[in-house]
Amino acid sequence: MNLSTEIEFKVDFNDCDPMKIVWHGNYINYFERARCALLDKIGYNYIDMENSGYMFPVTEVKAKYMKSLRFGDICRAKAMLVEYENMIKIEFELYNAKTGEMTTKGTVSQMCVEVATGKTQFFCPKCFTERVDALLAKGGFDE
Repeated sequence: MNLSTEIEFKVDFNDCDPMKIVWHGNYINYFERARCALLDKIGYNYIDMENSGYMFPVTEVKAKYMKSLRFGDICRAKAMLVEYENMIKIEFELYNAKTGEMTTKGTVSQMCVEVATGKTQFFCPKCFTERVDALLAKGGFDE
């Protein structure tokens, strides 16, 4: 599958512990920034989800920390859609943009829930899958 995007941002002081190293929980926030950018690019962001009658709560998060980011570093965050039929599953890679070193990688899974009934759906709605299928038919997008 060839649907991915990358963003860059500066590591803020408030993301860090007293040693000026990014606190481990904030890497999940960095995943979220990249996920939002990917969903925007697909054309099915959180507002679109709500408007279509669905929400996608997170059901699983995995992160592997390999190297720390520090205050003032530029983080390059890459998000790659790897599953979209039964759930949304996105893989992430975080890099120190200056050194090119990967610092963190992980995955986030989200299940579809119908807003009106609160029932879990074991498939993603056509309004999402058709957008992804159309992008893939065009060769996807990659940066």
